[in-house]
Amino acid sequence: MKMEMRIICEEHIKPSSPTPQHLKNFKLSLLDQLIPSPYAPIILFYPTKGSTSTSLLDIPKRSALLKQSLAETLTRFYPLAGKIKDDLSIECNDEGAYYVETRVNCCLDDFLSQPDLPLVHRFLPCEPVIKESTAGTFVTNIQVNVFDCGGIAIGVCISHKILDGVSLSAFLKAWSSTALGCDEMIHPNFAASSLFPANDLWLRDTSIVMWGSLFIKGNCTTRRFVFDASAITALKAQATNSSMKCPTRVEAVSAFIWKCAIAASKEKSNGIQRPSLLSHLVNLRRRMVPPISEYSTGNLLWISAAHCMASEEPELPDLAGEVRDSISKFDGEFVKKLASDQGHSLMSESLKEIGEFGSKDLVDYFGFSSWCNLGFYETDFGWGKPIWVSSVPLTGSVFMNLIILVETRSGDGIEAWMTLDEQDMAILASNPEFLKFASMDPSPLQIGQLETTSITNTNATRTLIN
Repeated sequence: MKMEMRIICEEHIKPSSPTPQHLKNFKLSLLDQLIPSPYAPIILFYPTKGSTSTSLLDIPKRSALLKQSLAETLTRFYPLAGKIKDDLSIECNDEGAYYVETRVNCCLDDFLSQPDLPLVHRFLPCEPVIKESTAGTFVTNIQVNVFDCGGIAIGVCISHKILDGVSLSAFLKAWSSTALGCDEMIHPNFAASSLFPANDLWLRDTSIVMWGSLFIKGNCTTRRFVFDASAITALKAQATNSSMKCPTRVEAVSAFIWKCAIAASKEKSNGIQRPSLLSHLVNLRRRMVPPISEYSTGNLLWISAAHCMASEEPELPDLAGEVRDSISKFDGEFVKKLASDQGHSLMSESLKEIGEFGSKDLVDYFGFSSWCNLGFYETDFGWGKPIWVSSVPLTGSVFMNLIILVETRSGDGIEAWMTLDEQDMAILASNPEFLKFASMDPSPLQIGQLETTSITNTNATRTLIN
């Protein structure tokens, strides 16, 4: 579809109270050096509330509320109101968040009826591409896009140097609860830099080598595949055997995508199966002893690695078991060692294991990141919850096979944003077994309708049973 946007205003939203002098230099943690991506982009789409005319009349009031509540939230999340100083620190100078407002010359329903993925990035305030340096850039960048119908899309790009998915969720919860006027404010915990202090850039340099071994040269494409509740139930049943009990939805869907991606690679390689590695970014907060708050800000993540050798004929329960085993290694004892004097060697060995599993010309790598159970669909600024929470497609001649798992609006489905080699994607997208469980690029409006029907039917069945 043809979509035109015009910028209405650009400004800096400064924190409502100045940052104390002793907090002006924020030290990043060691684990903040792990992720190479400069931003953690997300877009939240909010439908028209009431009639179009009423919604458009409410826009100035909504805009003022967003800015005021953002200013108050930035006071508590003070590093987010600064600029990147270097790879070790943020200058908390209170210059604020870069904030843009636009008008979009179409209705939100028209866009969502068949989203044009290459257009999605236009709702963001900056390009979420890998840069050589982000020094001097704003930590927080926000774009509020108003559609002709009064619908709103809020695009958020916050530096990945300080926020992972859990931290991003905490910030959005704090911002939206402030807008709602909740009595109990959310306060972040900036303990990451004391748990994992950084004095140099050895982890950044080590991880760059590891990530570099996983990047592919060629043409990539991004597609969305939705697994609804019934598909996930069926996959969990298929992923179960005597040694793999009660797989989670993330384990089952990850293993299934991995299995089908292995098959696509085998078909492309004329029947020769290559060894493959699947990684997952793992939230360490709840794995610490005792667990720390989900409002602990920073990249409190590590990378799991599951393997499938070329000699193996992968079955779904086996792959799901590999995924579970690789993640379960990160228990309280592991995190304790990670934060101790042993951490340096443990991190180096872990990254080396991934990077040296095999040449990227001979091994397939699939990187997963799960946004499930992070509560993005609970982000309500006062005009309801989002109808769609979107990631963004990746482009470029150098890329990594990347799968981002986002829960659907009802909370019991999964939307997989998959970036793969064009040829691999073409094979996968024509695989009948894969399409038996996954819907390709469905409208977010359709997802909502299907989920509502599914929930209604489930409740009716429960009533009959009871």
